[in-house]
This record gives sequence, structure tokens and C-alpha cells, in this order.
Amino acid sequence: MSSLGTDGGGATYNSVSGDAVVVGPLLMAQHIEGIQLPPAAPAAPPCQGPPPTRVFVNRTEELAGLRDAALALAADPEPGVVMVVGVGGVGKTQLVAQAVRRELAQLFPDGRLYVDLEDHRRDGAVDLAAVLGGFLRALGVHKDYVPGRLAERTALFRSVAAPLRLLVKVDNVQHAPEARALVPPQGLLVVTGRRALPSLLMDGAVLIDVAPLDDRAGTELVRRWYADADEGTATDVVRLCAGHPLALRAAVEWLAARPQLTLDDVVRDLTAGRYGTGDDGAREAMGVAMGASGGAAQDGVGASGGPAQDGVGEAVDAVLDAVVAEVSDDTRHLYDLFGVLPGTTATADLLRAVGATRVDAGLGELLSSRLAVLVESADRPQRYRLHDVVRAHARQCARALPEERRRSLLRLVVDFYADAAAHGDALVLGARFRIQPPPVRPLAELGAKEALFTGGADALEWLDAERDNLQAAIRVAADEGWHQEVWRLCESLWALYHSRKHLADCVESGLLGIEAAQHEARPDVEIRMRNQVARAAYELGDLDRAEAQLDAAAGLLELAGDPRLSGVVWESRGLIALARGRSEESPHAMGERAEEARQLFERALAANRAVPDPHGVVVQSYNVAQALVAGERWTDALGVLDEAAEVARTTGDEPMLPRIDLVRAQSFVGLGSLDRAVAATVAAADRAASLKQFAKLDQALELLAALADRAEDRPLRAACEEKLRELRRNMGLEPPAAPPA
Repeated sequence: MSSLGTDGGGATYNSVSGDAVVVGPLLMAQHIEGIQLPPAAPAAPPCQGPPPTRVFVNRTEELAGLRDAALALAADPEPGVVMVVGVGGVGKTQLVAQAVRRELAQLFPDGRLYVDLEDHRRDGAVDLAAVLGGFLRALGVHKDYVPGRLAERTALFRSVAAPLRLLVKVDNVQHAPEARALVPPQGLLVVTGRRALPSLLMDGAVLIDVAPLDDRAGTELVRRWYADADEGTATDVVRLCAGHPLALRAAVEWLAARPQLTLDDVVRDLTAGRYGTGDDGAREAMGVAMGASGGAAQDGVGASGGPAQDGVGEAVDAVLDAVVAEVSDDTRHLYDLFGVLPGTTATADLLRAVGATRVDAGLGELLSSRLAVLVESADRPQRYRLHDVVRAHARQCARALPEERRRSLLRLVVDFYADAAAHGDALVLGARFRIQPPPVRPLAELGAKEALFTGGADALEWLDAERDNLQAAIRVAADEGWHQEVWRLCESLWALYHSRKHLADCVESGLLGIEAAQHEARPDVEIRMRNQVARAAYELGDLDRAEAQLDAAAGLLELAGDPRLSGVVWESRGLIALARGRSEESPHAMGERAEEARQLFERALAANRAVPDPHGVVVQSYNVAQALVAGERWTDALGVLDEAAEVARTTGDEPMLPRIDLVRAQSFVGLGSLDRAVAATVAAADRAASLKQFAKLDQALELLAALADRAEDRPLRAACEEKLRELRRNMGLEPPAAPPA
């Protein structure tokens, strides 16, 4: 017999504090079955990566090598790795795209994932957690279920991808560990890079070496693009471009935009540029971009490099000099801006904000000249980037700008991102406590044709899409000594760091924010920055580092004017105390830690009441109740939770109510009142579902299933388990059920 009712018979109504009323055991199961879940993501497999071009010549041997390697590895239950190596811009990515279209797609029907690691590389290191987060979302995992730590993301990726035959394509790999972290459980990893990585070869990777085009293949390619070309002249162009596809394409595109000229004019201009006024500094920069030196050399062998490669670098340099010299003044200005930008991509809105004119026309000319490409981001504003070889050339050209001009452009970039991030933060997290004032520029002023984003969800997507550029803006601001912009950006980006669990970013930028606060003698800002670093370290499990930051922040509290700064420090200390208590096996130790946490949360609560800050009062009351539950003071916890729920309802702080209900349920469990625990958990599930807090809904359903099991209520347990399976399936954590035979 169920123990969830009051007397075991008839219809039973269980009510808890608030507005939750649920009906006896059988009807509660029906109630859970009726909870509306979000629909499952479309079943279409991911199809990422640059598309193949229609004009493609030669590479017969390389395509055959890719096909044979893929066929051999596809027949093996173990995952395989193919390494495609060649100088920058020689056509590695396009070779893989052609192979995918022709044969590889059929071998790996469950989807194709793609990433360019240059978009995630900082100071030589790749943010693999961010890469895996993107892969998980592409595989259908809901953002609320993407964990924060690299180890957890790696484990979830392997779990979700385990039943799938995936093709993972990764450009610009420099070190073997970057590749190993992205190998699918079954399927194929194809990486491109400028040098072979010996340790991957020792692991069994198949090497495909991509050289520049020979005279015959290059001449065929030029005549496919430019049908009227004389064969001898076309061969001269190929030789002047050292057979480099990127240089050939740029040269012929340049000609196509000038119908009054001929291929002979291209040969003449390239000859003059190559042997005349070339810039040694630009050649050196191009050599680095092509792979002649740099970080990859630490794990590289000579698949690319040496005198032949130096010739390719000079050829590409000559072509880019010639092409850039002939574009319009507005387009040349855009090109210089790309050379100055701290990040790797740009939107038209950013380019306009830093003073560019005729942006659409200029971007069109850069695209048609093959100097810029569109970034694959169908669901976001269009972003543009230069090929990394071209970007090195643009940055070298930008060095010719006067220093004051360069700094003024950078300042406009940083100011744009600082204002945009502040607006995004306000939409994502609402009226939370902030030190910085609202931005002077309205959001509408930052977007020329339409708002950058509308609403919190849209703002969070924009911040996530611009994450690498925002981090680059923080570093540039720190280098230039623009201290206020450093900490403004750091404070605003908490909305992104916390929501999407970019914890490594939070630590990196927070440390720069601490330095900026010290330069400005702003103890209030330093406290906030140290607390953000501490919270990120806490979520990463580095409690010692978190406590060290909080110790330093606590020493500044007497200098801070707003009592809420004390509150955030006490709150973080309390969370760490609870975490340490959970890690200790002794019940006595847990009790001591729980009491320590309660006292810290009480201090944080008092600080928020002093302002007053209603949301802070609700959060800290909730934390106090968690500490009381950990200390087995169930009745006291219920009193605190009732007060917190009343404030939350009065002030419209609805998102806190499911959290309050879950802690209330734990209190009832401690008191032995399973019926009231179930009622509170059902209320949490209802509210979480209506607010689309799917992670909280998951917690509520899991707790409710455990309670039903204890009460031997089989219908309720079965309903919860089925709803959990459906939720996790729709959230992308489990593959969809196979259709009936």
C-alpha cells in the first residue's frame, strides 16, 4: 500500500506551502505523465564543414589515399585518424571537402562535425572544452545539459557519440593532444595541419601530404577559371604563384573583376611585385603563416617547410600585394581593419562601429577577391574572416598604420564590445547587482540595420558567438592600459561564463580584471573580479584556488562601499564550505561544515537585506536553507524557505521557486513526511517545466522517482522514469529509440 496519502484510501490531496496541490498516488502519476516537455531536436545528423567547390583539379593521388584510408578505418570498429599536411592555403580543407562529397559522407552516415582550432587558440593553447561544447550542441545536447569541466564534456561527448559513426574534421591542428581529445568513439577523425605530428603517426594515423600544384594541374585549374587563357601564359601564372591554389584563385579573381585586362597583365604585375618592391617583413610574416616556423615546429617534421616553402610564401605575398593594391579605397580600409582587429572574425556592425564606410560593398569585394570568407553560422549574424594566410598579410600591412591610428581603431573595437556585452548582460541576467553604470550608447545604436539581439536568449547566443572576439578585446584592453574597459567586459561576461560554463575564460579574464582594478585603485572592482575567479575555480573543483581568491577579497571588504560585495564573498565561502563538507566522510565534519556555511550565508543575507536587494535576499535565504538541510535542521529550513518563496512570488522572482521547492522536498524527506516531499517535488517539476528550466526538471523527476520507490508507488515511479527518459532523449543525451521492425 502506498504511504504517500494521509490514510491510504480514497482520493488524497497533499498540499505544501505555496500554491502546489496534487492528488493521490494514481493521479499524481497521471499528472507527471502530462507534464509538457520540449520537442526533440530534429533528427537530421549534423553536416558541418566548408562545402566543396565545383572546380577542382588533380589531387587524384591524395583523394585516393583519403578514400583508401577511410575505407580501411571504416571497416575497423576502433576509431581512426587521417592527417592531411601541407603549407597554409595549399587546399587541405578543400581536399577533405571533396573527399567528403565523393565518398566519405556515405561511410559515416550519422553526421559530420567540423572545427577550425585557430578560432579557439590562445597563446598557443586550444580551449578544448569550448570545442567539445560546440560538438555536443551540434549532436543535439541541450545547452542546459552541457557540463562545465573539460573532463565532463569529454565523457559526455564519448557517451553521446558512442552509437554513432561520425566523421570529425579538424583544421589547423598543431599538437597531438588537440587531435586525440576529438577522436570519436567510432568513426574517423581527419585533421589538417602544416606539419606532420610524429606522435600521431606512432598512434597509427595515416599521413596524406598535399603539395602545391604542378605546372600541368595548375595550368588546367587556371584555364578552368579563365577559358580564354593561353596555355603558356597560364603556366607562367602558375609558376609565379608557385602552384599555390590560394594565390592562383586570388590572382584570377582579381582579373575577373577587371575585364579590360588580360592574363598577360597579371603576369606583368606579379613579376613586378615579386622581384621589385617586396617587403621583407611581410615575407617573413607570410612564411610563419604558411607554416615555416611557429608553435607547430615543436611537434612537427618536415612535411612542409624549407626552401620550397619559402618560395611559396613569397609567391603568395606577391599575389596579395598585387590584389590589395588594386581594390577600392573603402575595401583597402576594411582590409586594414581586419589586420588590426584583435579577434579572428568580424560582423558588418563591428566594422561600421570602427569607422568603415560602404561596408557591404567592401565585404563583397573582399569575398569576390577570395581575401575573406563567410564563417559558417547560419543561425547567427553573418561573420567574416580572412584566411589565416591572408590574415598574416593583413596584419603586416596594418603595421604601416601610424601608431595613434592603430590605437584609436582598437579603442573603437573595445568600446563596441564593452557596450554590447553590457547590454547583453542586462538582458540575460536582468537587474542583478553591477558595479558599472549602464552603457551610454543604446543598443539600437550598435546595430546599423537591426538590433544586435532582442531578448535574453538571443543576447546569450550573440555573446557566445562573439566569445573569442570578446576575450581578445579584453586582452588588447589590458595590453593598452584601458583598465576600466577590462573590468567592465569581465563583469558583463559573467552572464556568458555562468550560463554556458566557459569557466577557463572566466579565470583568464578575471585575473586581468584584478590587475585592472589594482591599477585603478578600485577595491570594489577587485572584490568582484576575485569573486568571479573564485566561483569559476569552485565550479572547476579547485577549492584551494577559490579560497585563496576569497581570502584576498575579504581583506578589501572594509574599503568597499556596497554591502552586497560582502554578500557575494560570504556566499562563495559558504558554497565552498558545503562542498568541502560533502567531500568528507565523517557526519560530524559535515555538520561542522554545514554550520560554517549557514553562518556565512546568514552574513550574505544580512548584507542583501541592508541594501535592500530582493533577489539577493531570496538567493541567500535559499542558501541558508541548503546549509540547514545539510546540518539536518529540517524544520528550521522549512521556515526559511517559506519566507524566501513569499519574497520570490511578491517580487516576480519566479526562476528561484523550483530551487526552493526542491530544497523544501529534501526537508520533508528528512522529517519523514514522504507525502509532503512528493508534493513539493511535483511543484518543482511543474514550475521547472513551465519556466523551461530543464536541468531542474531533470533533478525534480529523479528525486520524485526515488521518493516513489521508497513509498513503493510503482505507477508514480514508472511515470517518472518514463518522463526522465523522454526528457533526456529530447535533450540529446540518449539516442532516439529505433523504429519497430
